Amino acid sequence: MTTVRLPGLIDAHVHLREPGYTHKEDFYTGTAAALAGGVTAVLDMPNTIPPTDTPARFAEKAALAAAKAVCDVGLFVGATTDQLDAYLPIAQRACGLKIYVSETFGSLRIEDLGLLHRFFRTWGEKAAEIASDTTHSPLRTPHSALGPVAVHAEELMLPVCLNLSHLYGVPLHVVHVTRRSEIELIRRAKEQGYPVTCEVTPHHLFLSSDDAARLGARGDMRPKLASPDDVAAMWENLAIVDIFATDHAPHTLAEKAQATPPPGVPGVETMLPLLLTAVHDGRLELDDILRRCVENPRRIYGLPAQPDTFVDVDVDARYELSDAGQLTKAGWTPFAGQSVYGKVEKVTLRGRTVYDGHRILAEPGSGQLLFQSV
Repeated sequence: MTTVRLPGLIDAHVHLREPGYTHKEDFYTGTAAALAGGVTAVLDMPNTIPPTDTPARFAEKAALAAAKAVCDVGLFVGATTDQLDAYLPIAQRACGLKIYVSETFGSLRIEDLGLLHRFFRTWGEKAAEIASDTTHSPLRTPHSALGPVAVHAEELMLPVCLNLSHLYGVPLHVVHVTRRSEIELIRRAKEQGYPVTCEVTPHHLFLSSDDAARLGARGDMRPKLASPDDVAAMWENLAIVDIFATDHAPHTLAEKAQATPPPGVPGVETMLPLLLTAVHDGRLELDDILRRCVENPRRIYGLPAQPDTFVDVDVDARYELSDAGQLTKAGWTPFAGQSVYGKVEKVTLRGRTVYDGHRILAEPGSGQLLFQSV
């Protein structure tokens, strides 16, 4: 038994499904699952019902998170075709702007080039306005007046977004990169000084299209599972990957059994053991996890530090992942049956034990909502 103390991890890409889809997940169950996975802060995406695209809807969602969350939560605002830049008055209170330009779950996809120009331009203008206002203290740590534009952009849409970020000088974060062509394009853009960062999910690192038949609907997500060569490219270009994030996207097993199942898989509880297993196998170093699950998310999104916050993990503990062991309301994992190393023994958030290895000890509402006060 070897217990290692890690800082609380940050999952910079989750879908906690509230409001509108609380039969799949909610702010309490999703953040409780996060704590069980050693994650003490999550950044939640805007494709809910209604979407998080106006100040009023943002405030309603923030109130739900403040009442229920047991770990810290940041909220994205989302670009939509009907509300346009209605979110700009509360842009500084969001962790970033999410734009969906490729196939996804929900109805937030943007396919019009003129609209994409508008969203990048106005986000950049808002950042400049906030940066020039000396009368207010910033809501995020120094890096940028606003969070980045985070895009779900696959294949040919990726160079479009890269060039728009370069054109308007707006930091771009590319979520869940999956293909060799994409990671190599991001590598080249970084070499040329483009303001771009990117993330890869555990399911795109540890699963491939070869697993699709075995998993069935449990392996259906967006982006889809990539080829073994694409997976190899993620590992070959690990130096280009800034963040490991789960894209935790729970759906019930009953929904997954439908003729047309919704895409997405849970992941917030399984990220740390999967990554620690890669450390055990010599594919990663522990510092690789800390850089991509703590240091880089904090820098890219301007997240505040969490004092007296840490995760005690028995890195030698070997066990089998199972559906029954998941705290997410969805109650399953695509990694069920897989043997992993790394058991979370205790999670401490701001000096208080919030998970003892078996139970969530934090009360609903004890998590902090990020970027909401000066």
